[in-house]
Amino acid sequence: MKAAVITFPGSNCDRDLSVAFARAGAEVVKVWHKETEIPAGVDVIGVPGGFSYGDYLRCGAIASRSPIGQAVADFAGRGGYVLGICNGFQVLTEMKLLPGALMRNAGLKFVSKPLSLRVTTTDSAFTSAYEAGQEIVIPVAHHDGNYQIDAEGLARLQGEDRVAFRYVENPNGSVDDIAGVLSENRRVLGMMPHPERVIENAQGGADGAALFRALTSVLESA
Repeated sequence: MKAAVITFPGSNCDRDLSVAFARAGAEVVKVWHKETEIPAGVDVIGVPGGFSYGDYLRCGAIASRSPIGQAVADFAGRGGYVLGICNGFQVLTEMKLLPGALMRNAGLKFVSKPLSLRVTTTDSAFTSAYEAGQEIVIPVAHHDGNYQIDAEGLARLQGEDRVAFRYVENPNGSVDDIAGVLSENRRVLGMMPHPERVIENAQGGADGAALFRALTSVLESA
């Protein structure tokens, strides 16, 4: 498996995400935001957390319109796998690769701590190594993680089993406790918690490793 990790000005989780992919057996290439093409042979793109372009305008808004943005959208449009974490999730909603929007936390404070998540679906390459209903502990670190979507969009996500993760205790006001959602073809995942920060016990837990391991297994067997 070959993974591309995008770096924007202000990204601060691109190295962590690269390490997580590599530990799962992927060949990793770094892609700077001014590039206009995704390298040949890439199977999955990782859009990391951080504060791309200083979070000016809206979180992820400028990054979604960067030179590499169209290449990411085209890659997803061809059925490629894309993983957006935290700021990466915000970027993917700004690109309209995922529905909804990430708003300011309901408590108006930055939230940074480990949280329990419930795995809502295992029907995706990202979540297939977990069990439905399994509780895992993944850290969050965000100020604008309040996921919102209109009633029609929420009903569609629920009806199509596209909610990937839910918070056990909602830290930010997200509708339906949503922590991560899947695209219609289930090949794009956006999530606010940081699985790349818990891939080995030395980090205080390894519940994120299964996500990268599952993705590698699916792509290598395809």
